[in-house]
Amino acid sequence: MRILLIEDEPLLGDAVAAHLGKRHAVDWMQSLEEASGAVRAIAYDLLLLDLNLPDGRGLDLLRSLRKSGDRVPVIIITARDQIRDRIEGLNSGADDYVLKPFDLDELTARIHSVQRRAAAHPSPRFTVGGIEIDQAARTVWRDGAEIQLTAREWALLECFTSRLNTIVSKAKLEEALYEFGSEIESNAVEVYVSRLRKKLGSSAIRTVRGLGYRMDA
Repeated sequence: MRILLIEDEPLLGDAVAAHLGKRHAVDWMQSLEEASGAVRAIAYDLLLLDLNLPDGRGLDLLRSLRKSGDRVPVIIITARDQIRDRIEGLNSGADDYVLKPFDLDELTARIHSVQRRAAAHPSPRFTVGGIEIDQAARTVWRDGAEIQLTAREWALLECFTSRLNTIVSKAKLEEALYEFGSEIESNAVEVYVSRLRKKLGSSAIRTVRGLGYRMDA
């Protein structure tokens, strides 16, 4: 999953980025201007959005996204605890609202809950073909046997399962693997798709020549 964290508090931003970075590709921006440029350049899977930024209001970015038809899931993270603030955020198109200070594990659970709703997987445990996946426990079984996946293999699997029956481009898979500004190895996607196929079965992921890859439900 590729996450954009928009937070101007250095200590909090560093803690959230480090925690989520163990499982996901995380880009951390500290201003509205930086965040606006990032969302124009990359199709993120989820945004964590602070409301009070040094150069503007986070809600302005959220409203702009929704007005343009961008349905990327957005979780507001803020110290503003008034009911009217929560209502305004949710009515502006936010998918969830988390008050500071928050527990990092709870934030992770909320992220996965929002992503499951977006991908039409209401339960953290679901089946795709002969593969059983527990997103919360980060566990996969094939024919009843548990399979061990690396962090990047997990990133690709999450990218596929959130887009079942859809062709996923190589560029999108690269975005799931690498943070902003990281050096991307030319054959990284091919390598990790090959590793996933060995673990999940050769038919789990199909190559659509010239377009990308596809996992079918």
